[in-house]
Amino acid sequence: MSKDLAELSLTELKKLQRKIETELQKRERTSRSQLLKSMEKLAQEAGYSLSEVLGKNEASTAVTAPKEKKAGKPARKKAVKDKKPSVIKFRNPANPDQSWTGHGRKPNWVVEHLQNDGALEALAVSNPTT
Repeated sequence: MSKDLAELSLTELKKLQRKIETELQKRERTSRSQLLKSMEKLAQEAGYSLSEVLGKNEASTAVTAPKEKKAGKPARKKAVKDKKPSVIKFRNPANPDQSWTGHGRKPNWVVEHLQNDGALEALAVSNPTT
């Protein structure tokens, strides 16, 4: 714009403000979407899904906007569940740092092992640990 902001009328300033807010929202959505795609790609390259990396509950909250609280109603407290630690049941013999609990999507190294006529039992950990 060639005009100085001080020279704009109130109506013109409000119109400009709406345009700026719309553009900011658009850019935030685009930026968030690109970040999500990058994170999914990195997780996939490591043999995981994004939800496996973040944990099921965290992945869904990471990509959605927080819900607004309704006025006049107190927030409910969520029940805390005692969650047992996951037990590692399978380990990659080529890279012992890679393990799998047997729950969720199979990591790429497990899929490749099975495609090469390998048995899942061959990857089993003799003494499962957390």
